Amino acid sequence: MIRLADPARDAAACAAIYAPYVTDSVASFEEVPPDASAFAAQIEQLGRSHGFLVCERDGRVAGYAYAGPHRVRAAYRWAADVSVYVHADFHRSGVGRELYTELFTRLRAQGIRVLGAGITLPNAGSVGLHESFGFEPVGVWRAIGWKAGAWRDVGWWRLQLAPQDEADGAAPTEPAPPAA
Repeated sequence: MIRLADPARDAAACAAIYAPYVTDSVASFEEVPPDASAFAAQIEQLGRSHGFLVCERDGRVAGYAYAGPHRVRAAYRWAADVSVYVHADFHRSGVGRELYTELFTRLRAQGIRVLGAGITLPNAGSVGLHESFGFEPVGVWRAIGWKAGAWRDVGWWRLQLAPQDEADGAAPTEPAPPAA
């Protein structure tokens, strides 16, 4: 079941899912895992602006996905960056795909036109998931982050959610807040 994340109900589970990505891998460039209160604030903030979803399986939060602003300047308001994290017990079970499918449907309905995803390289699983949705690589920041004793590259992928209709020069419709 995919649903909107609730800060009080889901923050601790999301923090627990994310912690190994911080402590045991280079997938996240954070060095200290955020606690449940930090996750509650993130769920609240992103839930208001773009969307923060969780997937429940057998009464457990199996993963989460969210979108947030690509950049803070106004001209970027039709673009969002997306992330998905899945509990190790549910890897390769379709949780990431289910979360992204629902998130992208919601973002399209909000009027978001372009999605970006940054992926620490190498990460064949994440690259494969994103490319299966149609994301295309747009570049690599070489040696952009230091983690686990080495410089790490981050690749960037882009997905065009809505067709580009720049021919008439009219401004696009303003993005809407996420649906409840």
